[in-house]
Amino acid sequence: MATKVTVRGNLDQAIRKFKQKVARDGVPSEWKKREAYDKPGVRKRAAKKAAIKNAKKRNRSNNRDY
Repeated sequence: MATKVTVRGNLDQAIRKFKQKVARDGVPSEWKKREAYDKPGVRKRAAKKAAIKNAKKRNRSNNRDY
């Protein structure tokens, strides 16, 4: 998983491009996820809570009066 960015003059732009590429690959979220161990039950509860939240968001956007 090597990410390369060529530097042509402006180092700030190269760093910004590198951060974008890394974020697009999902490295920060994967790192956060693996930072600490979660019990399977805790993971399951968090997933269920996120699903409920997303369903409420979808329902809110679908039920708008125009």
